[in-house]
Amino acid sequence: MTQSTLAMATLPEDIDRGVAGATSVLVQRANEIRQQKVNWPSYLQSQMISQEDYEVIMGVEVPGPGRDALLHSHRYQVARTFMNLLGHISKDQTIQYILILVDDILSEDKSRVEIFKEYARKHRESMWSPFLNLLTRPDTFIINMTARIIAKLACWSREPMDGSDLTFYLTWLKDQLRTPNNEYMQSVGRCLQMMLRVEEYRTIFYQLDGVVTIVQVLSTGKLNFQIQYQLTFCLWVLTFNNAIAEKMNNESVKEKVTRIVLAVFRNLIDKPEDPAIARENCIQMVQCKASNGDAVLLINIEYLIITVKQSNWLCDNARYSTLRVLKQLEILAQRKFEDEDITADIEFLNEKLQNSIQDLSSFEEYCSEVKSGRMEWSPVHKSEKFWRENAGRLNEKNYELLKILIHLLETSKDTLVLSVACHDIGEYTRHYSRGKRVLEQLGGKQWVMQHLTHADPNVRYEALLAVQKLMVHNWEYLGKQLEKEAQESMPRT
Repeated sequence: MTQSTLAMATLPEDIDRGVAGATSVLVQRANEIRQQKVNWPSYLQSQMISQEDYEVIMGVEVPGPGRDALLHSHRYQVARTFMNLLGHISKDQTIQYILILVDDILSEDKSRVEIFKEYARKHRESMWSPFLNLLTRPDTFIINMTARIIAKLACWSREPMDGSDLTFYLTWLKDQLRTPNNEYMQSVGRCLQMMLRVEEYRTIFYQLDGVVTIVQVLSTGKLNFQIQYQLTFCLWVLTFNNAIAEKMNNESVKEKVTRIVLAVFRNLIDKPEDPAIARENCIQMVQCKASNGDAVLLINIEYLIITVKQSNWLCDNARYSTLRVLKQLEILAQRKFEDEDITADIEFLNEKLQNSIQDLSSFEEYCSEVKSGRMEWSPVHKSEKFWRENAGRLNEKNYELLKILIHLLETSKDTLVLSVACHDIGEYTRHYSRGKRVLEQLGGKQWVMQHLTHADPNVRYEALLAVQKLMVHNWEYLGKQLEKEAQESMPRT
């Protein structure tokens, strides 16, 4: 496995995971538009759409088994209907609704991108042209939802986007970064985050002066820290291309990127109005873990750019757990920078992170690790005292931590994560009296049982121990009940 493949495997495939995606302007607008159903019968009666297109669009409009069956058995007709509607309907509100439907069916199953590829191939047409044409429309929701769809088609299709189509799309994204007061900037950043995970797309984006554009936009200081993070992430991903990394490895670029990264970190601590959020961000930086699936990688960007020629770094640190922000701050503090803001940010971050370490409780550390999804055998997992005092706290916030552990058992491919998650669920049931019942209600027991036959012996071992703890808990509970009943049945003296 190559270095970039190894690292990219840890990143989410979709572009709207977590809180940031759910709160983007594009997603919020889409949720509103999705509720405003189109009057398809009126389109049929006025002969603006055919009977076949009417039947297909009515079938795919509602999610569920019916839509799944239609997409499976009538792939060609579905693609043709969408292409017909996008090509012949001019009303913005209807186009918005159609694009949301396309995005929904792709998000449900990424293999559905091939539906549009197969249709275009059969008609000897470009799959990209109908969507690229929509990028020229004046409606900002339409162009940004279209850009989101194109990113999914380009990244999930077996055949990559190329040639003039790719150049046009990446240029469009680059130009959107420069658009003043762009309310959809977060969506543009998400598209770039997704596209730049693909090697072929990184090369073309760099040739289009993409790095220069990102650095210039970040240097304005007018972006919120979510967008700052997204664009800094894009710079990090670009360094996976050795040729690009070497060209970025000069003092002027490094100092600019250093300033930007430090500013992003400072904003993560300084800007949140809720002290709890600022504290959580401190903890994530100290631990080099984050809950949104990819923010942890940002922490190492400065180190990566400075040492881009040390190509074995990624292989040696594939889990990204040996580097910490504090360590990098120590390294940076020893360097001399012309920009005084860099020195000030280093001092600020050092002070805040050192303070967070002093106040960090073992349960906060555990929460951060579980939410990151990158679990390892840190001391709390094996601490009897920790579980005795904190097992019940896994029930807080509607069983948030317990649900995450179960989700990891269901979805993770990392054998270390699976082993630790099995262990923790076992400890939860051992130390919390109603643990077994809660685990069964949340569907966790079946996933622990399923890992009894896992290919990895460590996972099997931890799953077996967890099951034993479940059974021991049952016997202990039964024993206590029998003892209680026996005492109650004894004659009183």
